[in-house]
Amino acid sequence: MNRRGALVVLVPALSLGLAACAPIPVERAQQVCLASARDATGPRTEMGVGVGSHGARGGYVQVGVSSDYIMGRDPSQVYQDCVLRRSGQLPTVPLYDQPGWRAR
Repeated sequence: MNRRGALVVLVPALSLGLAACAPIPVERAQQVCLASARDATGPRTEMGVGVGSHGARGGYVQVGVSSDYIMGRDPSQVYQDCVLRRSGQLPTVPLYDQPGWRAR
């Protein structure tokens, strides 16, 4: 591949890579960071069972614990830090006023 061909491939790839690091709008960051705040309130669990025409086919149990929960961090502080990190701005709506927020 010649030098010009390499640039044609490399420049768009670098542009996409840098765009992934760009801040996102604060409203979107607030939505995304709700999950981090929920994870700070306690372990999350998920269970599933597969059922077919011949009965149960198996299942799974999944347990996840965030480091924020282990360290005892306040969910509202986790939320604020997450929004600031992702958008570069403080939240416009506090965690406890977010639609759908419910501590466990």
